[in-house]
Amino acid sequence: MSQILQLFILLPVVGFLAGLFVPRKKERILSGISIATIGLQTLGLLTFVVWWLTNRAPTLDIKHIVLYKSPEFEFFIDFYFDSITAVFALVGAVLTFLVAVFSRYYMHRELGFKRYFITLLLFYIGYNLVIFGGNFETLFVGWEMLGISSFLLIGFYRDRYLPVKNGLKVLSFYRLGDICLILAMWMSHHLWHKNITFAEWNQPDVVLEAFQGHYLQAMFIVVMILIAAAIKSAQLPFSTWLPRAMEGPTTSSAIFYGSLSVHIGAFLLLRTYPFWQHETVIIGIIIAIGLSTSLVAATIARVQSSVKTQIAYASIAQIGLIFIEIALGWHVLALLHFAGNAFLRTYQLLVSPSVLSYLVHDMFFNFIPRTTQATDTLFQKIKQAVYVLSVKEWNFDYLLHRYLWRPFKWIGRKSGIMGPRWGLASLLALFVVGATGFSLKEQLHFEFHQYLTLLFSALALAMVLKAFAEREDAKHAWLTALLSQFFSALSLLWNKDIAWHQTGIYLSGTVVAAIIGYICLHKIESKEGEISLHEYHGHSYEHPGIGLVFLLAALGFSGFPITPTFLGIDLMFTHISANQIVLVVLTGLNFLFLELTILRIYSRVFLGQHKKMYHPVAFKSS
Repeated sequence: MSQILQLFILLPVVGFLAGLFVPRKKERILSGISIATIGLQTLGLLTFVVWWLTNRAPTLDIKHIVLYKSPEFEFFIDFYFDSITAVFALVGAVLTFLVAVFSRYYMHRELGFKRYFITLLLFYIGYNLVIFGGNFETLFVGWEMLGISSFLLIGFYRDRYLPVKNGLKVLSFYRLGDICLILAMWMSHHLWHKNITFAEWNQPDVVLEAFQGHYLQAMFIVVMILIAAAIKSAQLPFSTWLPRAMEGPTTSSAIFYGSLSVHIGAFLLLRTYPFWQHETVIIGIIIAIGLSTSLVAATIARVQSSVKTQIAYASIAQIGLIFIEIALGWHVLALLHFAGNAFLRTYQLLVSPSVLSYLVHDMFFNFIPRTTQATDTLFQKIKQAVYVLSVKEWNFDYLLHRYLWRPFKWIGRKSGIMGPRWGLASLLALFVVGATGFSLKEQLHFEFHQYLTLLFSALALAMVLKAFAEREDAKHAWLTALLSQFFSALSLLWNKDIAWHQTGIYLSGTVVAAIIGYICLHKIESKEGEISLHEYHGHSYEHPGIGLVFLLAALGFSGFPITPTFLGIDLMFTHISANQIVLVVLTGLNFLFLELTILRIYSRVFLGQHKKMYHPVAFKSS
């Protein structure tokens, strides 16, 4: 029975690969492949769940394949199936199938018809990897796919300004959640000295031993999981990304941000519940987050002028209640609540264009102005204050930008070390000195190793932030980001006895992807004259082939699981000790801003309104 779990991952992959070879004008074939793939998945799941229930619903766990193994680390793919997986898998399959059928007509004759269905299948692959994942590594592969497919579908109308801008904004929050999940994986490796599975987390003695012997490390894992879940499910204070994500097609908004993707945070809490179920502090924090989110999101939803924004905040409010149900241990209710909320929001979003047209017509003919005068009482003042705050979405978007992202941009702009007077050549010389001096490592004092480790890691972060804040030359930003990864690898070489080939695993994928990306940028510059990052150029309109190759290079560069870079990132973190908090923070921030930098370059050069005025100019928002 356990072996069948692999088919639920392989079937969407086969559909995804088949769709790549179909010409974009063959709409019937493209949509037919997607509908047939997801339909077969739905029928297969229904049959499997019935079979599973008749066999008394055993918990299934299968170690599928080992991707890398060393004396201190093993990276393997593990699949897991229980009642939580069953509910999320069935709801996901049915809703994705319905949306795929609806999209066949809704997206008819759109220029990006093929791109939409290919990205939808990529999302479905990632969703299945998350819910069938039996360990953090497998779950994280799907987690990354969900983030990238979200970015691509939010910016689906790539000839418009706001969809592309909001795609990057949503990606920045997703990437913050990714780093929190990586840190949870990092600490779990040090806590158990192995790649632990969720089946082992369900064993009370394993959890008890972790909290009794290493309480602070165990709490660190729980806090990182909680932050990642709150970001993924748009809980306070990270709620504002969800309405911005509605810039994509209505069908993708329905399946992503109304039903499935937005509930992944709740799924993560359900999956890890055995680990933190006895921690009263964590339970209290989750209840506080869920309750405050429900109250604030409900007030915001009542005053928004956009129907998509209203539905988004209504969904956030319900997910806050689901968080409370999970914290209190009411998991059956939470699963029922998830299914009901997912189906309702999908329906609301799919019919929202028709409902909006009807309401506008109704208001035009049946509007009745208010006749009563408002009294100037304390209650009325409080009500008006809440109304204004709700219209402004409680300023969470501004506060996060001001106090979370703007300081890093300021540091990047002030990082003159990568300026013209020193330049990339001097930094490259510094790297060569650090690498050649590595042969003298055994002759130097251990504390000196630690200072060099922090120095090189800080330089790597400074370079990434400089590339992140770069506004002039895309090629310079690209090379700066590449050099930063060499310094990041060098810092870990000085840190511990890491094997050269393990560092090579990370740098091999990074270097190959960076070279391909640089060639693409050079070709665009030679054809178009300049590729500054002051504005969006929209070069994918006239150079779609180069844009696609550059996107693949950017994904490989930033650690998407299509190159060894993804495995290398996990290996790099494994060689950071549990007590090296400063180093892990610097390294985590490095990887956080690396992906944002790389995809920002892609967005600025290839997406947005075309710089040539003879192309049509689209509306700012969809």
